[in-house]
Amino acid sequence: MVKCIAIDMDGTLLNNNHVVSEENARAVKVAQRNGVEVVIATGRSYAEAKDVLVEAGIHCPIICVNGAEVRSIEGEVVAMNPLMNAQVLELAEILDKHHVYFELYTQNGTYSKDYDKAVATLMDIFMSVNEENDYEEVLKAAKERMEDGRTKLVDSFDPILKDETTIIFKLLAFSLDKKRLEAARSELIETGHVAISSSGKDNLEITSIEAQKGIALSVFTSERGIAMEDTMAIGDNYNDVSMFERVGRAVAMGNAPEGVKATAHMETDTNINSGVAKAVLEVLG
Repeated sequence: MVKCIAIDMDGTLLNNNHVVSEENARAVKVAQRNGVEVVIATGRSYAEAKDVLVEAGIHCPIICVNGAEVRSIEGEVVAMNPLMNAQVLELAEILDKHHVYFELYTQNGTYSKDYDKAVATLMDIFMSVNEENDYEEVLKAAKERMEDGRTKLVDSFDPILKDETTIIFKLLAFSLDKKRLEAARSELIETGHVAISSSGKDNLEITSIEAQKGIALSVFTSERGIAMEDTMAIGDNYNDVSMFERVGRAVAMGNAPEGVKATAHMETDTNINSGVAKAVLEVLG
């Protein structure tokens, strides 16, 4: 019997307009009314995740930034697994050496040094959800995300990294040059103290080795006396694999890459066809 359901957001709970469909919202609420613990597990920051969920009337705990932060249903921080600032300086040097663009996800928002590349990074994530997305619509959505004030443009990351009060949850790296990205990935892995996943074709999500969705979900369920065998995870990309490897029921979205589907137990419909609702209602019987 499924007692907990962990759900990714982009490409999973959200449709191509980056909102929760009525079917998905209704299914989540039905699960909650039936005593199932629902938790969102996303690469988004809390601020980016919360507003979309509130708009859909969904209230639940959130595993944010791939597990670097966990928030209660009231929005309180209940766990954090940030990168150390000295560690980030080392990671930044590696990315700079390979000429790979990256953003900093902090407790004060996201920081970027290049508007155009920040937009391109968002588009990579959006287009990876469904390659049939309308390019102009995706571009518009990416620019809107940039202009809502959550991503701050700066000339240099140095003041942020050298400020001991800064909490850094994630580095989001992006490059259309796959050789550069792979070379950077290899060197980052060699540091031995980071987790690297991806939420798009051309990006790397770099977090603390403890900041993985699967690890955060394991702690979350353990604290509630729920076995991982009684937990279902639904996702569409490689940053969801750490959950798939641990849960009793791993469900890949129909729009997920084949490599992600191969790590799941089963497949549901796509995000544009409310695949989450179908997966949730199936286990509720």
